[in-house]
Amino acid sequence: MNIEIKKNLAKNWFILLRDIICYEIEELEKEFGTKKNKIPKKFKSQIWRKSDNNDEGGGEFRILNDGLIFEKVGVNFSEVYGKFNANFKNKILGAKNNPRFWASGVSVVMHMKNPKIPAMHFNTRFISTEKNWFGGGIDITPCIKDSKEARWFHRELKITCNRHNKEYYTKYKNWCNKYFYLNHRKEMRGVGGIFFDYKKNNWNKDFFFVKDVGNTFTYIFKKIIKKKMLSSWIKKEKKIQLLKRGRYVEFNLLYDRGTQFGLNTGGNTKAILMSLPPIATWN
Repeated sequence: MNIEIKKNLAKNWFILLRDIICYEIEELEKEFGTKKNKIPKKFKSQIWRKSDNNDEGGGEFRILNDGLIFEKVGVNFSEVYGKFNANFKNKILGAKNNPRFWASGVSVVMHMKNPKIPAMHFNTRFISTEKNWFGGGIDITPCIKDSKEARWFHRELKITCNRHNKEYYTKYKNWCNKYFYLNHRKEMRGVGGIFFDYKKNNWNKDFFFVKDVGNTFTYIFKKIIKKKMLSSWIKKEKKIQLLKRGRYVEFNLLYDRGTQFGLNTGGNTKAILMSLPPIATWN
């Protein structure tokens, strides 16, 4: 299959998934508003371009702030291309000899008002240099321990992975645990999930897996939120949540590959940093 066809298929899927996720989030806000007799919030959208002459792509990020359920949720789609700088190209697969690249993806970060609902993160992407590969993952970061929810979450991820390869779940779960680790704190960011990168063995099978992961994320966040969105909480639990958010900020600014990739490829700063919570504390 021609690489341009692969790029278009991946890009169009990311756009469709972005629209599905945004729709489901607004439906959750509407459902909560109906039950509580409150007005639900909707996304605000911003289109951005990598360069003024629009010859290096861009994207759209959508933000929902101060919602009924979501304190902040960002959904970002991007399609960017151009050349890596001399220092960064050596860190990217297939770019050492030729710095030209194309990349597209969708990313989602949810920070909840209710501290009993975990923060949730998802992204999938397709990158093309002299090599072509998929990457992405799903993870959740609870601030209030819920072992039953964590077991269910991992069971759903395992079911999805097993539809494609029996080895995926253990491999990607371990990769996630290693990746989302704050070395300076000697602790994990949350309860893990799956993380994968450099998937380039069979494009059709890899693309099918990436689409399945996106659909699974939509199913997971709806189930978790619907179950807990009406749960009561106290100020002590909110303080715990704000401390946990501080860890989230530390990871994204110090270790996150997506943040580093975006900042080194001329991405939109607001879109790149949309993952940061609106309020956080540290100790």
